[in-house]
Amino acid sequence: MAPLPGAELVQTPLQLYRYLLRCCRQLPTKGIQEHYKHAVRQSFQVHSDEDNSERIQQIIKRAIEDADWIMNKVSACLALALEWECCNLLGHQGALA
Repeated sequence: MAPLPGAELVQTPLQLYRYLLRCCRQLPTKGIQEHYKHAVRQSFQVHSDEDNSERIQQIIKRAIEDADWIMNKVSACLALALEWECCNLLGHQGALA
């Protein structure tokens, strides 16, 4: 899964915050969404006093990479769970055996 549209336009901490909250809305369950929303809020608060523009850009780049990794991981886990459920419903061992 590629980053959400607009990732390349994120330049400020507020834009990053909004982008990451949009990513959270793409996650499959309310529990997972709330977990990552909480993590985004905490991280935003921890770094809110950062004033070095180079460091801010590093944080933005890394946060987008991390969000992309999480989205890919969740997508892969869901695909695996779906394959497992389909195999169970069909009574096949499939590739998971």
